[in-house]
Amino acid sequence: MPPGMPSSRLARRIIVLLAGLIGAAGVAMAAAATHMGGALLGPASAMCLAHAPALLALHAGRRSIRTATAAALLMGFGAALFAGDLAAKQFLGFGLFPMAAPTGGMLMIAGWLVAGAGAFFLSES
Repeated sequence: MPPGMPSSRLARRIIVLLAGLIGAAGVAMAAAATHMGGALLGPASAMCLAHAPALLALHAGRRSIRTATAAALLMGFGAALFAGDLAAKQFLGFGLFPMAAPTGGMLMIAGWLVAGAGAFFLSES
């Protein structure tokens, strides 16, 4: 395991927790966008609702896709950062920190690329 990576069991728990929190946040932001308006909540909700099931799928496929854990962690933290920044801008009037949403977006893109790279590291089981 690379230095700085959480243990396998901890990483799996983080991934499932992120999936649940991101999925719930996606539904809540979709409802808020519908009932309260807010141009930033729609894209935040879409990213959450797209990535939460992807995290669960990567978790489920972790035994055969060797890059699944790394991909899921990148996607999960990226989606949380992206959506959190947009929600903060919507509700607080300012973002989490400069470039938070683009950083989250880059993490999500990296996560998808790492997931795709898993095609070259499939387990034979």
